[in-house]
Amino acid sequence: MLIIFSNPFLFDQFANVWDIKPVPLKGNGQYSCVIVLGGFAGDDDKGNGVFNSSADRFIQGLKLFTTGKASHILISGGNGNLLADSFRESDWVKTQLLEFKIPDSCILIENKSRNTIENTAFSKILLQKSHLQSPYILVTSAFHMRRSLGIFKKAGIDVVPYPCNSMRSSGVFSISKLMPDADVLGKWNFYTKEVVGTIVNYLK
Repeated sequence: MLIIFSNPFLFDQFANVWDIKPVPLKGNGQYSCVIVLGGFAGDDDKGNGVFNSSADRFIQGLKLFTTGKASHILISGGNGNLLADSFRESDWVKTQLLEFKIPDSCILIENKSRNTIENTAFSKILLQKSHLQSPYILVTSAFHMRRSLGIFKKAGIDVVPYPCNSMRSSGVFSISKLMPDADVLGKWNFYTKEVVGTIVNYLK
C-alpha cells in the first residue's frame, strides 16, 4: 500500500482520469459571472486573512474577470471550521479584490456556506437576486471540480468548468516518477475525500 500510494506515476494516472478537463470559453463578455469556490483562504492565529495552497482559485478568478471573460465575480465561502470563529473567507477576499481596483458593484459575496453543497445553494439564491443569467464560469481546484460540477448540476445551475491548482506533476515521463515520494501521500488525502464525497452526493 505504501509503495502504491507514494508512487508519483500512479497518482498522475489517477488524477488524469479524475480531473475534469477545462472547456474552451467563449469570447469576452459572454459570461455574466465567474463563481470562485472558497477554501483558498483562512485566518491566522491573530485573525488576519491569509491565502493557502489553493490560492490559484483566487488568481484564476481574478484573471477571468480582469480579462473581460465575465462581468461579475462571485466569491462563495464562509467558515468551514468545526469550531468556527467570526472570520468569513469571502468577506476578507473582497477586501483583496478591492485592492486590485475591482469595482464594488461587480463583486458578489456569499459568506454563509460551510461546504460545497452550501456554496451551491447560497450562490444560486444570490445569482437569482442579482438577475445574472447562466451559464457561469465555475472556478475551483482540479481535484474538487468533479464533485462540484455534480452538485451544481443537481441544483440546476449551468456552469462551465474552469479547473485550476492541478496536483499532477508536469513534464514528460522520467524514471524518477516511479520512485516513492512522501509528498504524494498527502495528495491522496484530497482525492480520497473527493471520491467519497462524490459517491455520497450521487446516492442522495
